[in-house]
Formats: sequence, C-alpha cells, structure tokens
Amino acid sequence: MKKFLFALLLWGAALTAWAQGSAVLDQVKADPRRSYGNDYPYPQRTVALTKAPRGYKPFYISHYGRHGSRYYWNNRLYRDLDSLLTKAHALHVLTPEGEAFRTRFMAAKDELAACVSELSQLGWDQHQFIARTMYNSFPDVFRKGGDVLAISSLSGRCVLSMASFCQELVQCNPKIEIREQSSRTTLDGVVPDDNQNPHKRKYPKSKPRFEENRDKFQFHDTLRDKVIARVFTSTEGLPGNMHSIASNLINLYTSLPSIGHEGMMGNIITDEEMVEQWENSNLGSYSWVFGPRYETIPILRDILNKADNVINGTTHRLADLRFGHDSYLGPLTVLLGINGADRDPEDPYEVKNCYQNWQTGKAGNIQLVFYRGKKKGQDILVKCLLNGCEASLPVPTDNFPYYKWEDFKKFYTDRCDRNDGQ
Repeated sequence: MKKFLFALLLWGAALTAWAQGSAVLDQVKADPRRSYGNDYPYPQRTVALTKAPRGYKPFYISHYGRHGSRYYWNNRLYRDLDSLLTKAHALHVLTPEGEAFRTRFMAAKDELAACVSELSQLGWDQHQFIARTMYNSFPDVFRKGGDVLAISSLSGRCVLSMASFCQELVQCNPKIEIREQSSRTTLDGVVPDDNQNPHKRKYPKSKPRFEENRDKFQFHDTLRDKVIARVFTSTEGLPGNMHSIASNLINLYTSLPSIGHEGMMGNIITDEEMVEQWENSNLGSYSWVFGPRYETIPILRDILNKADNVINGTTHRLADLRFGHDSYLGPLTVLLGINGADRDPEDPYEVKNCYQNWQTGKAGNIQLVFYRGKKKGQDILVKCLLNGCEASLPVPTDNFPYYKWEDFKKFYTDRCDRNDGQ
C-alpha cells in the first residue's frame, strides 16, 4: 500500500509539472511575441488585482524597471546586415523575398544607424502607460501628492524612460514632486557593477544546475537554415559565417516591433517559428540571469533600506523609482525568487516553469507595494507585482499575495548577508 501511495504521489507530481509546462507554452502561443524573450515589447494592458485586506491601504511603492523599447543596442547589427545585403545584391544571390527585404532595409538604414540604442516612441509610451497604471491602481499612495525619488543608469534610454514615467505621474497629479537623478553616486541602486560605480564590488557567480543535464533537452534548430534559404540562393562569397548571419536576421526580426518597422522582413521569419524555438532560447536566458544574480544585492539592499526609512518615518517619500537594464532586472527577479525564479531546477524541461524570459522584456518592471493598517501596531504588508501582475515570493505567508514586511525584510536581509560581495 505504501509503495502504491508513493507511486501515486510521484505520478501526481509529474502530472502537475506537465500541466505547468503546458500552461507556460500555451501562454507563448497565445501571444507569440513572448517568444522574442527580452525583446518582448511591454504589453499595455491592465489586470485585476486582489483587494487589500480589510482596513489596509497602500502608502509607498518601490520599483525597478527596465528602459522601454529601443533600437538595437549596438551598431554592429545594422552595419553587418548593410554589408551583407549589399554584397549579396552585388553577387545576385538574393531570393525575390531577400531582394524585397533588402529594399525595405536600405530605405530605413539611415534611421537605424542614427538611432542605435536610443529609446523609441513605443518605449516612451510604455513608461507613460506603466506610470498611469500605477497611479490609477494605487490612488491612496499619490492622491495627496508628496515626494518621489527617481534614479537611473547613465544610459540615455534609461534617463528618457525615467523622464517619461515621471512626467506622466506629475500629469496625473501636479502635487507630486519628483527628484530625478542619473549619477555615479546612485549607481548601486540601478546598475551596481557599472565600471563608473565608486562602490562597485565583486560577487560570487554560479551556473544553474540544469546545465549539467542540458544534453537531455531535445531540440533541433531548423530555423536558421530556413532563414538562410529564404534570403539567399547561395552564401558563397558572403561576409560572416552562416550562424552569425542567421542570428543577425533573427535579432533584427525580434527588434522590429519596438521601433515601428514590423513587416520589414516579410515572411522570412514567422512568429510561429519563433514560438517553436522559445523553450530552447529560454534556457539560455535562464543561465544568463541566474549566474550574476548576486550582483543585484546592492539593488535589493537599496530597496530594503529605503523602504525601512519610509516605514520608520526617516523619509516621507511616496515612491522610489529605479530605471535600469534587463541585465539587472532579470538577475534581480532570480535573487528575489519571483514566481519561483530562484528554484534552480536540475531538469532543463522544468526551467520554463520558474522563469520566462519575456518577463525581462522591454519596460519590464518589479513593483513592491506597501500597505499600512488603520489600527496602531498592525503589521506592514507588502505585495509584489511583476509587469503589473501579482507575483509570489519565497517568503512564508498565509495571506498571498500579501507578505508581512518584517518577514520580507528578514528573509532578504539574510539572503543578502549570505552572499555579499567583497
């Protein structure tokens, strides 16, 4: 009987894992641009949130957001594609679809080259949407006005994302006073390992456990061969190897919705094909965000310290806003263990259930919303939102999605202390 019950438990666990995996893949199919991973443009939609416990109202928000949609982050992509398509055209090795793509690319190349790494109009709009949604979702925080501090990395696209967000908050309520800062002195709170950070420290890194079993993940990458065949009749004499050429074409494709150039590539790549390869790309993303997770400890300490100051009355800010990059938002998601991102599974097929790379997409963000009860002595509560949706944390609670601040603070202070840098 015991053996039967044990087998039943194993079967139940396997069924649950399968159901979770199917649910994640269904989410990608329902919105194929999620397969673009960290190129996923922020979805400008709102979701219903759980009502606060009786007698509780929000009074403070702590936020970390990635910059909004932008042009490709360096000029190499556009430059290499320009050289490639020019050479292929001269050699007469472009397919009709490849020629049509080349024509559209050449018409846009001056704009692409001039705007490398810059925030696009969509990126600006995304942060205005997020700011207004925050204001409307938590009016008790902002109704009377007050002070907000916003800090940004030194990157222009982050500074402009911050400006967009803050401008919209003030449009919502002119009584809100916002101090915006992009300074080396505040880099610990947004991009701690920036070489210009005077407090930069080294932190331990490690690989996720699934990497030991990566060969058990069955995946046949046929997309790159298909892309090459759709663009070129021959690749002889073209600059670059086939892997880099196909990768550049795929990277361009996933970036186009962020800059208003959907359709430039015709049917050279389809969203359905991107969906088919998403789980494999998500594995690479998890390794990328898991390894440097402890490098975001200064951001987490900044969150803890500033929240403590507000709760203790040392400061009276309504919100602390931070604007940085995916290379910090992703690892911070793992460090916080949002929705199980810190689980570190051994099975590569399980990775998708604890981390999805679209959560680190353009304008992706984490919001920690703090609540205070009417009665003196009541626990301060905190709720976590990931991209506007209520998220779980590895902190014990009997009142999800709400966590006691003291439990939250102790849990993450201990996690920081155990893995602090030098």
